Amino acid sequence: MYSEKEAMQSRGCCFVPSADQKNENINQHSCCKLDAYDWLSDINFIEEKRYFDIVEVRFKNNRKGFFRSPEGETLLSGDIVAVEASPGHDIGIVSLTGEIVRLQMHKKKVPYKDTYISKVYRKARGNDIEKWVQAAALEIPSMITTRKAVMDLGLDMKINDVEYQGDKTKAVFYYTAEGRVDFRELIKILADKFSVRIEMKQIGVRQESSRLGGIGSCGRELCCSSWLTDFNSVSTNTARLQNLSMNPQKLAGQCGKLKCCLNFEQDNYKEESAKFPPSDVKLKTKAGDAFFQKKDILSGMMWYSYYETPSVFIQLRRQEVQNIQRMNDKGKLPDALNTQLEAELEGSIKFDNVIGQDDVTRFDKVKTGNSKGNSKRNGNRNKSNNKNRNQSNNKNAKTQDNKEGNKSAKDNNNKAKANNSKNNNRNNAKDNNPKQQQKSRSARPNNKNNKVNKSNKPKAKRENKPQVNKGEKS
Repeated sequence: MYSEKEAMQSRGCCFVPSADQKNENINQHSCCKLDAYDWLSDINFIEEKRYFDIVEVRFKNNRKGFFRSPEGETLLSGDIVAVEASPGHDIGIVSLTGEIVRLQMHKKKVPYKDTYISKVYRKARGNDIEKWVQAAALEIPSMITTRKAVMDLGLDMKINDVEYQGDKTKAVFYYTAEGRVDFRELIKILADKFSVRIEMKQIGVRQESSRLGGIGSCGRELCCSSWLTDFNSVSTNTARLQNLSMNPQKLAGQCGKLKCCLNFEQDNYKEESAKFPPSDVKLKTKAGDAFFQKKDILSGMMWYSYYETPSVFIQLRRQEVQNIQRMNDKGKLPDALNTQLEAELEGSIKFDNVIGQDDVTRFDKVKTGNSKGNSKRNGNRNKSNNKNRNQSNNKNAKTQDNKEGNKSAKDNNNKAKANNSKNNNRNNAKDNNPKQQQKSRSARPNNKNNKVNKSNKPKAKRENKPQVNKGEKS
């Protein structure tokens, strides 16, 4: 069931008003989607004539109106008042008072000296507030039953919203349709069911989206349902001026029309585009003629191509294009278009490593040892950690030395084994050949003498003694 709290939120109320309590701060700035800030509220006007007797009153969604306050009664922003309606009276909330209302009327071109401005009857009483809350709670059920009746009658229309008058005597049904619809039979059915005066009001698709709300392609709430009140026309020329692709799926909003945000930067683009030279003028150089390809309005860049190589884009600043056009007007031709700009721009582009900047723990505070106990503990921990690190480093160094020593010993043993194996092979070869054995025996003393001479060692004493034959006697 549609609750009363949800019904009052569409009117900018933070809570359901009641007749038993004071309804102060019911219209807060945080909950009303089309609330206005009174920036003249803190200015005290000395002259009583400066006091403005017209107030702005808001109703459901974006419906607002200007009403003349009764004489001798001061109204404040947030007061619930009963205002003039046809027929009967309606209940609304005062949104602005004072001199700011004069500015709002001037902005919306409403003559404040007009005598036909509707009046504020009084501040709402208890029974007025009760009827107002009960009428607001009937809006969604009435809209559902009306949609069923439309389907039964086969009418080509869509019921978007229902708004009951504060005195519960009138209901306004907002609908959208492509053409004219004959809803006389529908009005009779609704009058019999609800026993109130029925009024049908056709709105556009933009007003429909502002009432229903939604999320745009930018990820934010729709501008028309959050703050935008004036719907200016948007044409395709705005998209062409901003060099946007003419893709209807990207340019259209929730309502199916062109996005209203295209007009937000239109003035800026017009101002910047006026600074560019004409694009239909060819650039004449000694290397050949160049024609215009595209431009970037915000960065002030233009791209040209030679007729011989149309696929090669040459990037130029708009000042350079203006200088070349001036030279061509004087009959001078530059050598060629400046191609150094692309290299300069490519060299100036730098990419920053932003990985980790959105880490969840980036806002966590680093714990520091402020207390004495924590500082001592941290000091002891640091000392023990340093000792462990030194011991581990010494162990690693010893193990590395041992490994290197073992490797050198293994290398020496391997070399010695290789030399022994070589000598053994040589000896075995000599034993197998008798001729070589004789030669080696006869050549042994000479080899020894040669070895001694080569090493420069002194001769032994026994060599100086006279040789004695074994058969002779001394």
